[in-house]
Amino acid sequence: MTVPLSETWPSLHYDTWSDTCAALHLRTQIVGKIRLATTPWLNHSWHVPLYVTARGLTTSPMPHGSLTFEIQFDFFEHVLEFAVSDGRTARLDLKPQPIADFRNAVMNVLSDLHLPVAIRDHPCEIVDAIPFSEDRAHAAYDADHAKQFWRVLVQVDRVFKQFRTRFLGKCSPVHFFWGSFDLAVSRFSGRRAPLHPGIAPGVAPIVMQEAYSHEVCSAGFWPGGSGADASFYAYAYPEPVEFQRSLVRPAAASYSVDLHEFLLPYEAVRSAEDPDAALLSFLQSTYEAAATTAKWDRAALECAGGQVGISRRVS
Repeated sequence: MTVPLSETWPSLHYDTWSDTCAALHLRTQIVGKIRLATTPWLNHSWHVPLYVTARGLTTSPMPHGSLTFEIQFDFFEHVLEFAVSDGRTARLDLKPQPIADFRNAVMNVLSDLHLPVAIRDHPCEIVDAIPFSEDRAHAAYDADHAKQFWRVLVQVDRVFKQFRTRFLGKCSPVHFFWGSFDLAVSRFSGRRAPLHPGIAPGVAPIVMQEAYSHEVCSAGFWPGGSGADASFYAYAYPEPVEFQRSLVRPAAASYSVDLHEFLLPYEAVRSAEDPDAALLSFLQSTYEAAATTAKWDRAALECAGGQVGISRRVS
């Protein structure tokens, strides 16, 4: 049975779910900070993101002494699930609730499971953020909108993973950064980068500097904010002088001088005759713009896209 594009790539207009978006962002930060507090540091902060699953978003297994535990947002049943490697489980309902109460409920569950974790009480990458324990301003949770957002992530995650197979060099997983609330994938040239200025609200400069320690071309999906609708983005660090003048595809893509990124509205992908092809075109052309203008060794770094069940031949 063919699924309509409206179902496969659902609409996602920020103004229709802005309150839920803001509160869900904060909920993912609380859960993400638990992963940050329990997992050894990995290059470029790759130890902190969440991952898209067939039901929502997960931390993946996290160590706690001799145990491991995992926390998952389930956007079908609208619960936050806790699973421990000794078989114990717990659940919290995802519902309209002040962030302060959600934070306390999460910490109480961890205490009841004998998995105490201390997290920093201040959100990351949010201007004028309210400490979680004091935040009663953000409380929205619309189940339909939360699930719709996740359904978009499922499609984006799928296409990003296909794009990732075209690269032999160092490449990040496709992962969801709860600080900036976006799904991203990054490719690296292998060369060191100039020291990053390290400017981001609620993030120590040393964290930003380590994240951008090497030349990178990164692409991602952002669900919108401050009145702006959802969009795909692509940037390079350090940014070559000619990068912004590069021709990228599809035609709806443009360069933002303010953000130093190429942007492609989500709606342009969703409404395209072939959304997968439109998104892959944006990912490939922005990568080529970065790699060419920065003079990456493209012949050594690139390969044909992966195919299911077919091993890549080495020549």
